[in-house]
Amino acid sequence: MCENKHKKVMKTEIPKCDRSWLDVHLVTMDPQNEGAYGPLKNHAIGVAQGKISFIAAMSQVDPSALTGELIEGRGRWLTPGLIDCHTHLIYGGHRANEFEQRQQGVGYEEIARAGGGILSTVRSTRALSEEVLMDQARPRLETLMNEGVTTVEIKSGYGLSVADELKMLRAARGLALQYPVNIRTTLLAAHVVPPEFKEHPDAYVDLICEDLIPQVAQQQLAEAVDVFCEDIAFSIEQTERIFQVALDWNLGIKVHAEQLSAGGAAALAARYGAWSADHLEYLDEPGVLALQAAGTVAILLPGAFYFLRETRKPPVDLLRRHGVPMALATDLNPGTSPLASLQLMMNMGCTLFGLTPEEALAATTRNAARGLGLNERLGTLTVGMDADMLLWEIEHPAQLAYQLGGLRLAQRIYRGEIRHVSSP
Repeated sequence: MCENKHKKVMKTEIPKCDRSWLDVHLVTMDPQNEGAYGPLKNHAIGVAQGKISFIAAMSQVDPSALTGELIEGRGRWLTPGLIDCHTHLIYGGHRANEFEQRQQGVGYEEIARAGGGILSTVRSTRALSEEVLMDQARPRLETLMNEGVTTVEIKSGYGLSVADELKMLRAARGLALQYPVNIRTTLLAAHVVPPEFKEHPDAYVDLICEDLIPQVAQQQLAEAVDVFCEDIAFSIEQTERIFQVALDWNLGIKVHAEQLSAGGAAALAARYGAWSADHLEYLDEPGVLALQAAGTVAILLPGAFYFLRETRKPPVDLLRRHGVPMALATDLNPGTSPLASLQLMMNMGCTLFGLTPEEALAATTRNAARGLGLNERLGTLTVGMDADMLLWEIEHPAQLAYQLGGLRLAQRIYRGEIRHVSSP
């Protein structure tokens, strides 16, 4: 709590607050602030009704005039909450056996074409109830939250039927009611063609467009629609049809693009105003220019790159040169990235893809928010934004991408309240 050592004259009119932090170094991630990370040292920040209500230099603040709870920052660093903008967090079973196969030289596509891969998780997921799926997902969600994640996107895509896709989305919504975390859901029914539609993939696209998307929109179970546009999944033509229907139902657009080959999915998504295009190892310069023109975020997924031992990297230099915002996410899933650590992704983004630590933090805050259509609410420490914040025991923001393990998160602040992880 605040001591009486602060004896400064109030020079700035400060609104009533529920809670204020004093003597903190703000990592605002606001590009309008000069310097790496947009820092504001020796500041105070206040919150009211879950929003950031004021930011002021300590020299402008008289703590005795502040309302609400006062918290001593003691020169610690305060960052925006971390945002994991691409996960498949809800699923049944595991695929450790496929990990063994890959270690013996069997390729991802070969495993998928033989009925493994995504379809093996589909079988496990279909067999479980909504409640069991939630129970199995809790440890993964809690692990992310313990690292400072305050917003997480969760995709469906392991049900591949109307009933099972809805079940997955309801499970994600259920977790959102039980934890202090913002969960955004995405319909990924177009993940792969299910076995029962193997000979009639267009009929499955019909099901998605005519039945599933309308139900999801009417029941408000998802904010966006995603498609895995690849030779082993859905064609450009099928993807475009799904995009058109998604927009008709006022759902956001996301796409798994250019992961295994250069197919033009990113440029297609950009034409439809997509929030993000994800993976992008095979993205070319025309695709980069399309993303730039549309303001679409490039979500990079180094966990899958690492886990699959890929060698072709996404074109970070091109994305940087053309000013395409880059985000990082875990891609948490049982087959290609069973890695529940966004801090690890920040480190991998630097060591594997060549991002700077500042770019890695922007990629998990400001740009990640934009990749979920939330940039007007989240991702920076600015007045009016949601008060999702993290108070760290660090000496420099670069430590968040540099150090794996051992970092102390002093406070996890969600909607202006100190909310550490607690099981339901």
